[in-house]
Amino acid sequence: MKYSILTLFPNIIKSYISESIIKKALEREKIELEIIDIRDFTSLPHNQVDEYQFGGGRGMVLMCDPVVSAIESVKTDNSIVILTSPQGKTWNQNIAKTFASEYDHIIIICGHYEGFDERILKYIDIEISIGDYVLTGGELPSLIMLDSITRILPGVINTESHEQESFENNLLDYPVYTKPHDYRGDKVPEVLLSGHHANIQKWRDEQQLISTFNKRPDLIDESKLNKIQIQLLENLRKSKGDK
Repeated sequence: MKYSILTLFPNIIKSYISESIIKKALEREKIELEIIDIRDFTSLPHNQVDEYQFGGGRGMVLMCDPVVSAIESVKTDNSIVILTSPQGKTWNQNIAKTFASEYDHIIIICGHYEGFDERILKYIDIEISIGDYVLTGGELPSLIMLDSITRILPGVINTESHEQESFENNLLDYPVYTKPHDYRGDKVPEVLLSGHHANIQKWRDEQQLISTFNKRPDLIDESKLNKIQIQLLENLRKSKGDK
């Protein structure tokens, strides 16, 4: 997988990718990453890439030419171009899995100031938002996408690790515990100490559903539940008085 991140602040990206899973993925050559400074593509003095908007209004707007030129410098027939934008489709695990499996080259454009010249949209494939709030720039969203895609690529981390995480099969993760067994009277569930793997897995399946039902019931997709979870869901709904 190759990433090209187009930004006005390359050092933000460089700082993050020098640590943790992304660093290891780069060292193992599981991914390739290039950081493109949009300012390198302006023809104006003082590396200017923004201008006041027509019609008046607060703030500066990124101009077409440096952004489009930066895109064209890295784009190929196999690239997908993403624009980070609060107006975009909300990022989630399913989108991350789609990008990880269907694309070989992902170009991410980090926005800044009061937005982009609208004509830039003709040169991108999809707008992506990481939530219904506004950030100073698109560097954090770009890193979130980079991280969430990379960690599910083959060979980056243990497959079982990400398959059991929250949002896989539309459920949150089950509770986990470590030493000590008894912390201020709060004990680890005995089933986890039993060594009975079938019972442990049954408990974890149940706890995933209970956690999701209590915290994020909107995620539950009954078509992805096993028989035990479906029965448990019915009991949970009855106990809560849901229909």
